[in-house]
Amino acid sequence: MKRPKLKKASKRLTCHKRYKIQKKIREHHRKVRKEAKKRGRRKPKTDTSVPSAAPFKEELLREAEQRKQRLEELKQKQKLNRQKEHEKKRKLEAKKNAAKIKENVEGKESSGKSKAKTNKFLDKNSKKSFCRELEKVIEASDVVLEVLDARDPMGCRCPQLEQAVTSSGGNKKLLLVLNKIDLVPKENLEKWLNYLKKELPTVAFKSATLIQDRTMLTHVKRRRRASVDLSRPTESFGNKCLLKILQEYGKTQNKAIQVGVVGFPNVGKSSIINSLKGVRACNVGLTRGVTKSMQIVQVDKQTKILDSPSIIADPSNGALALALRSIIDTEESGSAEVLEGVDAILNHCSKQQVMIHYSIPEFRNTEEFLTLLAQRRGMLKKGGIPDIENIAKVLLCDWTGAKVSYHSQPPESQRPPPYLTEDKIAEMQAGFNLRNLEEENNNTVQALKYRSPASSILFQSAGMANGTIEENKVKEEATEWEDLEISKEGEEEEEDFIESDDDQDKMEEEKNDKEESKVQVTGQAELGQQSPTNSEKQIAENEHSNSLSVSLDKTAEEDDAYDFNTDYV
Repeated sequence: MKRPKLKKASKRLTCHKRYKIQKKIREHHRKVRKEAKKRGRRKPKTDTSVPSAAPFKEELLREAEQRKQRLEELKQKQKLNRQKEHEKKRKLEAKKNAAKIKENVEGKESSGKSKAKTNKFLDKNSKKSFCRELEKVIEASDVVLEVLDARDPMGCRCPQLEQAVTSSGGNKKLLLVLNKIDLVPKENLEKWLNYLKKELPTVAFKSATLIQDRTMLTHVKRRRRASVDLSRPTESFGNKCLLKILQEYGKTQNKAIQVGVVGFPNVGKSSIINSLKGVRACNVGLTRGVTKSMQIVQVDKQTKILDSPSIIADPSNGALALALRSIIDTEESGSAEVLEGVDAILNHCSKQQVMIHYSIPEFRNTEEFLTLLAQRRGMLKKGGIPDIENIAKVLLCDWTGAKVSYHSQPPESQRPPPYLTEDKIAEMQAGFNLRNLEEENNNTVQALKYRSPASSILFQSAGMANGTIEENKVKEEATEWEDLEISKEGEEEEEDFIESDDDQDKMEEEKNDKEESKVQVTGQAELGQQSPTNSEKQIAENEHSNSLSVSLDKTAEEDDAYDFNTDYV
């Protein structure tokens, strides 16, 4: 027999085992800390109860209870308001759906509405609205000023407009205003004035380009020098001459006259009105078609000036006339139209002068010219590819604006158009002092500084540009818009019909299911295969499931509809 141990077993461990236990403990603590970091430390809840030793304890508790009651009442009110708003929305939607169904059944009201919408859309920027406003200006004015660009005066003349004014009767006069005379050589300007004055009274004009707004204060500094640099952009020339002619004509008529200003886009109609008024009364911009409706500007007691939208170039014109005279939005127009316009301009210019003006080497075609110009001006896409489309748009803007100096020669022989007979020319010139007009024109020609013939590009004019003045003759792109809107409404109607058909199908399926269940129940009762209690239970279960689905749908709709106007506490 073994002797019993009197001493207890020793708790001593080997070092290996002790170190292993310590390591496990460290790992466990690390894991606990990591999990605590993920959860984040929560602040210990403070006891909001009022201590019994605090004074006015009962009053504080009473106030807290009242506050809770108020909050609950507010919540209930908000719930009631929400429910009322949901009911209103449902009623409105029901009314809208009923109206849609009526429109679909009738079909006529919807088409009428679509036409009204398209007419509203077209009234803003359409060509027909431009013609309508232009007709208003021509009818209301006693004197019509046709504004021409001095760089291409023949290309800015519209025979349809001139014929409409001369044949209108009522002692209506037509004057030609030769604008932008500072962009052509002096000799060329004198030739054009001599050519045009034989047909209609012509005024040489240089409009002011930088006129301050009415709200801005103008600080005029008087200089001691007698000679002033008259080629500054703020100066305008020919305005005194034009105002004097109009005032004299008004005196001969013994009434206040209305003067209409008409012409193709970017010839400077609004700039002339601003120069005559001395204040920026009309909006001016490089983009074509800035003026979209008739504007009345009172110059003095006896003269009112009517600003008009641009004449719309007829599509039968050549590529050059369409490029320089049509209302093209260079930002929205296609690249093909812009490239055709640039090609037409280059074909009507001297190649050597174009190379010198843009300081570009010799080129074979329009694309090569545009690539060279884009590289020179740094208009490049990703990878150093020249941006031909944008440089073409910039070039068109430069030629219609006042950046490029070019000039065209007047025809060698004087051939007035057929509507300008000798009697009509005499009738148009009657009432104006032509001698004074010629003297004033000479003064303006002598006062200005001009471009040298070497720096101006020689341009071959394409002749008079046809324009559409009557609203009925405009070939509008509005039909496409109408078709688009009608097609959109048709698609919406089809979708409504499809949705209504789907709803009807669902209702029919539910009815069929109910009828089948009833038939099955009756059949089973007759045959005696199942007890009547089971059939009644099945019907009750079906009804209960349907009611549950409807209630769930309602709750989902209520939860989705969130009102941002009410404050939720």
